[in-house]
Amino acid sequence: MNSKYDIIIVGGGAAGFFTAINIVEKHPKLKVAILERGKEVLSKVRVSGGGRCNVTHACFVPNDLVKFYPRGEKELRGPFHQFCSGDTIEWFEKHGVALKIEEDGRMFPESDSSQTIIDCFMQATQKLGIDILCNHSVQSLYQGEEYWKVETTQEHFSCQKLILTTGSNPKIWELLNTLGHSIVPAVPSLFTFNIKDKRIKDLMGVSAWASVKVKNTKLTATGPLLITHWGMSGPSILRLSAWGARELFDKNYQFALQVNWLNDTTTSEAEDQLKELKLEHSKKTVAKKSPFDFPNRLWEKLVDAAEITAETKWADLSKKQLQSLALQLTAGEYQVNGKSTFKEEFVTAGGIDLKEINFKTMESKVLKNLYFAGEIVNIDAITGGFNFQNAWTGGFIIADHLIENL
Repeated sequence: MNSKYDIIIVGGGAAGFFTAINIVEKHPKLKVAILERGKEVLSKVRVSGGGRCNVTHACFVPNDLVKFYPRGEKELRGPFHQFCSGDTIEWFEKHGVALKIEEDGRMFPESDSSQTIIDCFMQATQKLGIDILCNHSVQSLYQGEEYWKVETTQEHFSCQKLILTTGSNPKIWELLNTLGHSIVPAVPSLFTFNIKDKRIKDLMGVSAWASVKVKNTKLTATGPLLITHWGMSGPSILRLSAWGARELFDKNYQFALQVNWLNDTTTSEAEDQLKELKLEHSKKTVAKKSPFDFPNRLWEKLVDAAEITAETKWADLSKKQLQSLALQLTAGEYQVNGKSTFKEEFVTAGGIDLKEINFKTMESKVLKNLYFAGEIVNIDAITGGFNFQNAWTGGFIIADHLIENL
């Protein structure tokens, strides 16, 4: 059987649905189908944001928004000027979904349930007559003179325009590669660091603002650092893992991490501060109370690592001990041996080479009438709704372009 459509979208996720809805809303006579390889659609939407769906982020200036994308910063500047976070809020409100902003800028549906987003998409596709076909795993793609031909495990299809929104799907990347597209190999992004070190042992749940650096690289990040039972996590570590995705992959996730618990304070500045504390608190016990803005339990471990006993008073600190403590505070080295996935979110860096995409239209520069949206391309972001915003923007631009060119 050969089913004919005007437009076929491969991938029943966020980008696929958003693209389909925008296309048919602007051009109701088009015959559009979404092909999904799995048993159900929007499965990633369901689990995102802990089941609440982090729809976007309250960053409304395109030039600021792009800074959250380790890969895609330059390319997304133009697209975000066409459709940004504010447009996303307006779009969902028009479709009956009110969003709310949390303290950290993340935006969720007011219902706090990803089901609200799923229902919104399902109702819209139903109303617009968009066909949703599950269990259709694409086996081959072929570009004819006038039509794209798509073969799935169940059927043969043809369409005038083909849109791929399949995320990090190695099989689709492979098919595209055989058709002439360059694929940047996928490596993990957004992961936590496995560290076994007595300085952080039994400190699970302790959080502190810190600056982190991968030794002998330019990779640095600043922000909250969370100690976990397997090592270190928190925004500063995730940011480092995202920007260092390729470099850390090449290191096989074995490297020295330098932690500055005093942020931008240098070792010599820390030593001066400790000398002042020695004068001010001469009769007090060093280990008893943290003089800095991080928990006592962490302070005790760093004091111990500087070979200062639990009973030592400030007045009794030697020059060597002061220097050692200053080093522990500002440039302590922690050996990383491997990584762990961050929560249930598995983000990869990699995909279609950005040089092969026209970001004014999201069309392939290699193959005519072929478009991409979402994480199928070599764009990824840190957590906070940014990956979804990339999906919405890409889908909107495709729909906008197609309406003018059909």
